[in-house]
Amino acid sequence: MQQLTYFLAAADHGSFSAAAETLLMAQPSLSEQIRRLEAELGVPLFMRVGRGLELTEAGRLLRPHAERTLAEAQEAVESVREVRDLSGGTVAFGTFGSAHHYLLGGLVQDFRTRHPQVRVRAIGQNSAEVADAVRDGHLEAGLVVLPVDDRGLDVRPSIRDELLYVSADRARLTEPITIERLAAAPLILYDARWAAVDPTRRQLRERAQRAGVLVEPQIEVEYVTAALDLAVRGLGDTVSTRSILDMRGYARRLGTVAFEPPLMETFAFITRRNARLSPATREFMELADRRVRGLAV
Repeated sequence: MQQLTYFLAAADHGSFSAAAETLLMAQPSLSEQIRRLEAELGVPLFMRVGRGLELTEAGRLLRPHAERTLAEAQEAVESVREVRDLSGGTVAFGTFGSAHHYLLGGLVQDFRTRHPQVRVRAIGQNSAEVADAVRDGHLEAGLVVLPVDDRGLDVRPSIRDELLYVSADRARLTEPITIERLAAAPLILYDARWAAVDPTRRQLRERAQRAGVLVEPQIEVEYVTAALDLAVRGLGDTVSTRSILDMRGYARRLGTVAFEPPLMETFAFITRRNARLSPATREFMELADRRVRGLAV
């Protein structure tokens, strides 16, 4: 790259001495580097005409390639500088599906207020999907609900949030709900497309297996808000965390009761194992961790 820089300077100025003066270096050093470039290429790049220099045919062929190479190298440097200085680039971050109801909006606002030049790509409908995307390198990092398949991932747990049984029928909320009672309830569950790997369903399924019962929903929908809307209409009962109920206003229309024993959701940040995160993603994760921990207050 240095030799190409010297070559273009000499071509622009028609003189080794003028090129060296422009580059604030000694003329013999510049001449030596160009001679080395010519030796490596096996052809002369300049010929002397009077008191100046002109490009040979080989020099004329090399010139556009050298200009393009140096321009692309500068673009590469600038792209890295943008990310390093948080003055550009993109944060690619995954979240579990219900995060956009009470967490994502404020998080993105916090980050963009601090770093308005950095683009944000926040995706994810389920923790299992986010874990796969981080493992495959499509996302740098993510916030998930455990358990997930942690092969190839570094997992950093953050907080725990209690999962509650939710119903519009207060008669079904008189005592903590066991897994046996849940198996007999008119259940509405969300994350229908991710049923087999959804972390919440995995916890319910594992508890049911230990008790020798089967938990099968009468209604399945994709989004937690859809399940809560149906519960408000009296079409069945569902499960949710207090955070969602409070943030979305459902606490005024639906009652809750704890599980027996209590059932907790654990939030965790995930990255690819031994991955080097961009400064923008590290900053985004720090802000996300503050927001998540604020939910536990």
